[in-house]
Amino acid sequence: MKRAKVFAYVMAVSVLAGGLLASCGGGKKADADFTFKIGTANSSLCGAPLHVAIDLNLFEEEFGKAGLKYEAIEIDLMQATSLVVAGKIDGTLGLAGGLLPQIDNGLEVKFLNGLHTGCTKFYVKADSPYQTLADLRGKTIGLCGVQDSSTIVFQRKFHDYGYTAYGQDAEFKMAIYGLTDLPLALENGAVDAVGLHDPVGYLAEKNYGFRMILDTSADEKFSQEYCCMTFVSSEVAKKYPEHTKAFIRAMLKAAAFVQAEPLATAELQIKNGHVSGDAGTNAEMLASYNYTPSVGLARKTLFNAIDQVVDMGIMQNVKDKESFVSEHFQVYDDVPDSYTYSNGSYTESTVTVLTNNSKKL
Repeated sequence: MKRAKVFAYVMAVSVLAGGLLASCGGGKKADADFTFKIGTANSSLCGAPLHVAIDLNLFEEEFGKAGLKYEAIEIDLMQATSLVVAGKIDGTLGLAGGLLPQIDNGLEVKFLNGLHTGCTKFYVKADSPYQTLADLRGKTIGLCGVQDSSTIVFQRKFHDYGYTAYGQDAEFKMAIYGLTDLPLALENGAVDAVGLHDPVGYLAEKNYGFRMILDTSADEKFSQEYCCMTFVSSEVAKKYPEHTKAFIRAMLKAAAFVQAEPLATAELQIKNGHVSGDAGTNAEMLASYNYTPSVGLARKTLFNAIDQVVDMGIMQNVKDKESFVSEHFQVYDDVPDSYTYSNGSYTESTVTVLTNNSKKL
């Protein structure tokens, strides 16, 4: 009788263990069957890391060595968050500042790492009396969206000067135009200053002779914060961490390549139809940004931005800033903080400060 009970117990444990193994095996199979959909965008010069990761087979390498699948899908980056919510893509890059109000209103995404600084600039006409953003109190600023990252940058900087930068009592007037229409609005005197993203800003400066009064790549505050960061849906980060880690590694490496080789990057983008234009001109723009990637500094960027915009009232649903950052920034212990690139090889590194980018081509 005792022997029968032992046998029954052993059989029960075996069935349970078999069930657990089957469950684990099913999980691994589910991971292997899942295809991580990466949103990429031609015509976006500063989206260079996406293009490099595709053209230099970095996605292929990182997903392949983990035995995982991915797919690159051409998208309009302006629609990226909608596509993530709809499950049409799982991860991509975006201007972090513009995502904050959406996250405050319930957008379920997690930031992963910073890619670069500096593609947002503010201009006045060459003969304008205004020298800095501090001179624009009571003036009309042309911007391309109420929640655009350029608007968030302007409001944060304006707030630093001690001015009211948000709400009905804001001490500046906002005029919304399409991005490519903003240079003409400034030239015609409809606005006193404009906030532009490159390449529109770069080309407007060259074509109209506008004078730059704030360059986020050189500003003491914003040169230490990423404008573009990668992000992924919160659900995918939780359910498919290995896919997400492969995506992070590939994008860190790709950004490191752009930082080291802006001319080679520009040539690659044009050769493979990602962007148009002149390689030398495009490389000059890429070299003016800082493409030193980092996980840790990206998290710091997120906290700095949230810390300020919550205090300003732009984000009104955040109860605890640190908890909010932890909820919306994904960190994995087995992913390096950063990489550097040199002579065909990548080296893991840690970034503690972003040095002013002054390299020459």
